Amino acid sequence: RSIVTDLICSKVDSYRPFCFENYCNYSEPHSQNRCLAAFMRKDTLCDSDYKFMTIVWEYAPINSGQLVKLCNEKLGWKKSTTYTAIKKLCEKGYIQNENAIVSVLIPMKEAQASESASFVDRTFDGSLPHFIAAFLNGRNISSDEAKKIQKMINEYKEK
Repeated sequence: RSIVTDLICSKVDSYRPFCFENYCNYSEPHSQNRCLAAFMRKDTLCDSDYKFMTIVWEYAPINSGQLVKLCNEKLGWKKSTTYTAIKKLCEKGYIQNENAIVSVLIPMKEAQASESASFVDRTFDGSLPHFIAAFLNGRNISSDEAKKIQKMINEYKEK
């Protein structure tokens, strides 16, 4: 694992327990406490899934029929597209659909942390400095932004 993965995992791990030892395959007894390491490896979201999940995160728990209506209004999706997304994201472990009520299993902050770490790992070989250099790409940041970033670095720095 990279430094970025370790950093994200350590912060997310403080919110919920995860199985880092076994890199679980989402089996019992921790079906709702996904192994973040496995989650980061396999279960990233494509753009359409992420847009769908933003709706679920905002409105869950929600009746699946209401979700169909919201997805039609916000995404222009047909009923079948929404039900396909529900099935797919249930299989990935992001949501559950019980008795036509869709609820969240992977909170938004967890998914964002995983997506971010996966991107840095994949695109910059886990190098946070390379990511920041590419992100800034000659742009200037304000003194206030620099202070906020420095504060975050200090909070996460190894002691």
